[in-house]
Amino acid sequence: MGSSSTTGRGLPLFERYYRELLNFLARKLGDRELAADLAQESYARVYTAHRPGEVAEPRALLYTTARNLVTDHHRRMAVRDQVLVPEADDTGTQDNRIGPASREPDALLDGRQRLAAIEQVLGTLPPRPREAFVLYKLDGLSRAEVAAAMGVSVKTVETHLQIAMQACLRRLQELDGAPPVAPARAARKPRSG
Repeated sequence: MGSSSTTGRGLPLFERYYRELLNFLARKLGDRELAADLAQESYARVYTAHRPGEVAEPRALLYTTARNLVTDHHRRMAVRDQVLVPEADDTGTQDNRIGPASREPDALLDGRQRLAAIEQVLGTLPPRPREAFVLYKLDGLSRAEVAAAMGVSVKTVETHLQIAMQACLRRLQELDGAPPVAPARAARKPRSG
């Protein structure tokens, strides 16, 4: 038996990354059927735009395409939610709200401020904690997947995530007016003599 069937090296692009991409999309969307549709659309777009073998990083291209499709899907859903008019319920009354509470002006402003604060914090982080945070929180990879992507141990990823998340938490607490929590530090041994 050849090693290519177990390592994935001899597999066509579709077979090599499909399951991984499908799982990534399912985590992002919470809908396995929609994830399968977007995975297929990702492959269709990549195959339409590029000839096999001409892409140096096919996995990266597939993930970028898939992320863009997820973003487009969320935008379409947001527009659809804004356009839909509430229907009358069984009692004949209609909900007075135009949309969900998350679409209220105060909630939108608060959300935008919090997002801007997180983006600002991410810009100040060292590169490795920032990369770990983006892969874990935004791309939805597991800690083991982040470790593999970064070429480090899971423990190192956890350390990077702790640095990033503590920085984000401190900034959000400042934004909320709460006293900032000091970062956790390792206990130091006293120096002798």
